[in-house]
Amino acid sequence: MNSLIPAALGLIIALLLAPLAADAQRPGTVPRIGLLGAPPPGDATYQALLQGLQELGYAEGKNILFEFRWGQPRRLPELASELVRLNAEVIATFGTPAAQAAKQATSTVPIVMALIGDPIRTGIVASLARPGGNVTGVTNLGSGTAQKRLELLKEAVPNASRVALLWNSANPEQLAHLSEAEAGARSLGMTLHSVPVRRGEELEDALAALIRERPSALLVTGDTVLQSHIRQILAFAAHRRLPVVLQVRENAEAGGLMSYAPNRLDGIRRAAVYIDKILRGAKPGDLPIEQPTKFELVINLRTAKALGLRIPPSLLLRADHVIE
Repeated sequence: MNSLIPAALGLIIALLLAPLAADAQRPGTVPRIGLLGAPPPGDATYQALLQGLQELGYAEGKNILFEFRWGQPRRLPELASELVRLNAEVIATFGTPAAQAAKQATSTVPIVMALIGDPIRTGIVASLARPGGNVTGVTNLGSGTAQKRLELLKEAVPNASRVALLWNSANPEQLAHLSEAEAGARSLGMTLHSVPVRRGEELEDALAALIRERPSALLVTGDTVLQSHIRQILAFAAHRRLPVVLQVRENAEAGGLMSYAPNRLDGIRRAAVYIDKILRGAKPGDLPIEQPTKFELVINLRTAKALGLRIPPSLLLRADHVIE
């Protein structure tokens, strides 16, 4: 009789623990990360985030799940609300419009920003050191970078006196870029022509207006709308023999003359660290927003040769990457 008591106790304990074990294996216990504004799987942006999370011990489909919501800026508020309804543990946003949409959709779900400019100017947070609320992340914020691109252009193309700036006037962050570029152009004795584009459908008309201004060079921002049409923009510039200076390294690699900016993929990998900290219990409002410390200069010599430009050796020596 006594020998049956341990067996009976073991059976009772097993029955009590069975529901707990089942709960531990339910898919709902795997953290679900919402990606807002993120490109589909396979894109370099997604791969950078995935790499950052893998280095921290995460494996997609095993101990982390992704929900992608990618669309035009006007759809971002709707897509952000979908992620909130899906009970995402964290929403990772890519770009200022996505971060704003996520913040409007929720004040409780943690938000990790990437590929964003100045979150203070755009009203997303009150402070970089102590963002408070449910938002934190990594910025591309770098004071004076728009002017620096103009200085680099002037060094590479000394006779560039009229420069067109292609930017998105629907993106609040871009206003700061325009203001800085205008101030930089004045200090360098250049004329800056503003070419705003709010939606992809407006690009053809914007490029036609640009032709009428007869610029000697073109600046293109890293805005999402423009990036979704970057090959068309670069093809237009090549046909018109316009040197293009850009914010995104991959744009220079795709045929632009040069780019100067923080490495955006490094920033996205850093965003993975914030996601990990939040999943481990950190409050986003207590995590200081990270700013870039290193800026990369990429020069495409193939494009320079096609344009008949001779890049000064002093400028080439300062480049982090030269495409030959």
